[in-house]
Amino acid sequence: MSEANAVDHAAAQRIAAEAGALLLAVREEIGKGADTGAVKAEGDRRSHDFISARLRTEFPDDAVLSEEGRDDGTRVGAHRCWIVDPLDGTREFGEPPRDDWAVHVALVVDGVALCGAVALPARDAVLSTAAPPQAPLGHEGSPRLVVSRTRAPAVASEVARAIGAETIEMGSAGAKAMAVVLGDADVYLHAGGQYEWDSAAPVAVAVAAGLHASRLDGSPLRYNRPDAYLPDVLICRPELVASVARAMRD
Repeated sequence: MSEANAVDHAAAQRIAAEAGALLLAVREEIGKGADTGAVKAEGDRRSHDFISARLRTEFPDDAVLSEEGRDDGTRVGAHRCWIVDPLDGTREFGEPPRDDWAVHVALVVDGVALCGAVALPARDAVLSTAAPPQAPLGHEGSPRLVVSRTRAPAVASEVARAIGAETIEMGSAGAKAMAVVLGDADVYLHAGGQYEWDSAAPVAVAVAAGLHASRLDGSPLRYNRPDAYLPDVLICRPELVASVARAMRD
């Protein structure tokens, strides 16, 4: 398996940041009285078009999989594939001033998310593998488990009870994963329905920061498969892996 290079890491960071700035400009229209549904659709479309154009120009030989794009299957088997969520957390994007939405740009090499950037535009932040953040020191007190504000899976509540964790509700997958990277949470656990673009970039950043990332059963996360459905993910501090796994078994 080849490694991603400095150009790849820098491009992911830059493109995610630029797409985030574009989305902030689009979002301003909500404050001016524009229809929220139309603004959300416009944000999805414009961010997808922008990121896709950048990747086609800068990496013409690479495959691309985007949530908002048409997947004709030609990416399958590609050595390098960019996996993109142009606007992760569309609901939260449409509810200013919420800041728990994101832009995901990841490069998968031979099925592994090696390079990635997660932009949190409303927080003026981009976390990426270009300059991997250092996972903060351990949290004192009860673990904090971040869950979806709208569709938290039952298993997350069960694990939280088993390990004595408090739960924190948040929007997009990227925002939740980055909460662990930034030290605002200790565990992000999701089950019951995601796709590769929901986790590829967050996983790349989390692993680069020294965190654990896997499927809920502990198996590796593999990307650019024929079926882009990848329903579950666990991102957490390394010292909590055993207790979470034990809670999952029980």
